[in-house]
Amino acid sequence: MKFTQTLKAVGTAGLVAMLMSSAAHAVTLNLHNGGDPSSLDPHKVSGDWENRVVGDYLEGLVTEDANAEPIPGQAESWEISEDGTVYTFHLRDGIQWTDGEPVTAEDFVFAFQRIMDPATASDYAYLQYPILNAEAINSGEITDFDELGVKAIDDQTLEITLEQPTPYFLDALMHYTAYPVPKHLVEEMGDDWSDVDNIVANGPYEIVEWVPGSYVRSEKNEDYYDAENVQIDEVYYYVLEDQAAALNRYRAGEFDMLTDFPSDQYQWMQENLEGQAHVEPFLGIYYYVMNQEEGPLTDPRIREALSISILRDVIGPDILGTGELPAYGWVPPGTGNYVEEAYMPDWAEMPYEERMARAQELMAEAGYGPDSPLNLQLRYNTNDNHQRIAVALAAMWEPLGVNIEMFNSEVAVHYDALRAGDFEIGRAGWLMDYNDPVNTLDLLKTGVQQEGQMNWGNNYGRYSNEEFDALLEEAAAEQDLDARAELLAEAEEIAMDEFAAIPIYWYVSKNVVAPYIEGFEDNAKDVHRTRWLSKNEE
Repeated sequence: MKFTQTLKAVGTAGLVAMLMSSAAHAVTLNLHNGGDPSSLDPHKVSGDWENRVVGDYLEGLVTEDANAEPIPGQAESWEISEDGTVYTFHLRDGIQWTDGEPVTAEDFVFAFQRIMDPATASDYAYLQYPILNAEAINSGEITDFDELGVKAIDDQTLEITLEQPTPYFLDALMHYTAYPVPKHLVEEMGDDWSDVDNIVANGPYEIVEWVPGSYVRSEKNEDYYDAENVQIDEVYYYVLEDQAAALNRYRAGEFDMLTDFPSDQYQWMQENLEGQAHVEPFLGIYYYVMNQEEGPLTDPRIREALSISILRDVIGPDILGTGELPAYGWVPPGTGNYVEEAYMPDWAEMPYEERMARAQELMAEAGYGPDSPLNLQLRYNTNDNHQRIAVALAAMWEPLGVNIEMFNSEVAVHYDALRAGDFEIGRAGWLMDYNDPVNTLDLLKTGVQQEGQMNWGNNYGRYSNEEFDALLEEAAAEQDLDARAELLAEAEEIAMDEFAAIPIYWYVSKNVVAPYIEGFEDNAKDVHRTRWLSKNEE
């Protein structure tokens, strides 16, 4: 309920008493969230720091439990047709936006059409391409949005038709690209609907304050269908990209949880903050992208030299100290619906001296070496760990005659530059949105034409290979999961053999959780919704 509604309902004196009582008993979670959100609109965001905020105030048809597994969200139940292409969702009774308007099936139809609208220019729209005609609408090939396979049967019944059976579709519906938006507000206010003064929620929390560069603050949504089981009353999502400073504030009691920490402090934390540092493998890849649209990195020999000269085995144990495993392929080990053996190139088995000799030969063929250096700029978002890796890789590349200029910026500026192609080498990371190889392989898919220009989405390096794209298309139509996995593995091999990007290591999640926080569960997606947490400081 907004301030003006509350004031009318209880009067000034009643409101003061209510606020004093609330302040005295409010349970507050102070969360170190990292970067500053670029937006609160689910169609305009792309980072895990934004997902933590957006996923608390909005909820889709399907949501996550504490282990990040799919459970009913705004839909209380659903049926799937025998051929696996039609999903019928039944919305809960009484669900509503925080301005009192009901959440209806039409809000979901409107949201799916909006994210596929080329004018929205959502970088993540492709995550919902399994839906019938979604890609064709997003590319502008189909201009009638009613052709999208999302239909409101009535206010509480939604039907979604897919292009073909999609084994990971329920996982995809947990992603914020499948969240509803309030049709009544968006039609009235346009993109301004997500300004703090206008925004409404249908999830366990509602946004009440945003101080850019400092924090976002949410309060418990008392009208949420499961509000009685939500234990945290308010959440501060603090903006702080300096991990050392964040750890200091945690030790001072200012933060209850950290979503990352300086890796060189891991051993100290194990000894001094026993059980509070959570380091667990999860589905994600840390990598560098190379600009293949223009400049020297269009030469595959240079891309190969840069990749094979990286001594990945030392990064996890020595440079970071948290045991990240070296990555040579693109699909994380343990990904569902995939082949058992991870991609491993022949050069990975070569002694490092031989790899360096090969890299130097390749650079010489391309016209570079210590006497004729190649000057490249490496961009990374401001972060102690990113800097350590950048310094280490620059040293590994120096014998090749590669001089690295380092350029760091805050996270929103950094990713804006990657999307604009304003870089030569850029640091990036990907945390899988659903447990299927397509979720990482799509990062290397050729972009789509939208309104006269190419939208590359999250394919920052502009890698493009027709055979790779064709294999992804063929796999999308393949109903035999084993045959599909083989097609996707073939696509991965093509991209990695062409050095489409530089995989560096498989992620581990790095959270720090105070002993009095209950309900935190390590999981393969590193998603921890506030509704499952509680505080016990007794």
